[in-house]
Amino acid sequence: MTNKSNQLHYYLMLLPAMVFLGIFSFAPMFGIAIAFQKYVPAKGIFRSSWVGFNNILYMLQIPDSKKIFVNTVIIAVLKIITSLLVPLFFSLILNEARILWFKKTVQTIVYMPYFLSWVVLGSVVANIFALDGVINKLLTAVFGVEAIMFMGSNVWFRPILIITNVWKNFGYETVIYLAAIANINPVLYEAAVMDGASRPKQMIYITLPSILPTVALLTTLSLGNVLNAGFDQIFNLYNPLVYETADIIDTYVYRMGLIQMQYGLATAVGLMKSVISLLLIMASYKLAERFAGYRIF
Repeated sequence: MTNKSNQLHYYLMLLPAMVFLGIFSFAPMFGIAIAFQKYVPAKGIFRSSWVGFNNILYMLQIPDSKKIFVNTVIIAVLKIITSLLVPLFFSLILNEARILWFKKTVQTIVYMPYFLSWVVLGSVVANIFALDGVINKLLTAVFGVEAIMFMGSNVWFRPILIITNVWKNFGYETVIYLAAIANINPVLYEAAVMDGASRPKQMIYITLPSILPTVALLTTLSLGNVLNAGFDQIFNLYNPLVYETADIIDTYVYRMGLIQMQYGLATAVGLMKSVISLLLIMASYKLAERFAGYRIF
């Protein structure tokens, strides 16, 4: 009894968060029923007619379903790879900087875009890559080429998504790697110096192997995001001209559900994504436990 009474204040601290989670995360799951209905807002969930798996079967038959799943996986995988490699490489290089004020200044500068929303950054990126933007003006002035419609090109839009995503997020992810590097025993470097190892060799044989568990952990945990290609970024940047290569599951659900009012189809697509994402998250945590010793419980 004493132990439970001593922990009561911890449960009370958790209570607001659990109430918030219940209202905004668990209660809305009742709306999954719409995926199996011909939903009419005026009738509501209880009076709309049931159609069974018709929405899911229709989703699998339409050409758009294959396109959005392929686009989602391609964009998400490219983002995962670049979000792992670029911060890793940058943190290794930044760790070699001997001037402390320079190191902190660079770290702060690359960290700043992470705090800006894609509503703001979307306008910045759109202006930079516009027909009369900075990039096209440089290309015209330096190379004499005609202006390129970057934001309306299926060739250029995906690379722009990947590059701008790295630019926004790699500063935050660099902090994780730098924290892992800071935990390396300095005795290892001292021993390497006594053995005559150069800075590049210390990086290859000490720094990199020491942070490999962190790299493995972040890699395995990122598998759960394979179907999360970044709604905020794409929604603020894309347009009908690039639907072929940029339309993902989340943007498709938004258009079908809120714009074209095909609520049953949109819910079915979202449900399919949620089920697959759940399986991927479970697999990623199993891999994290096996290769990096990471456990939730």
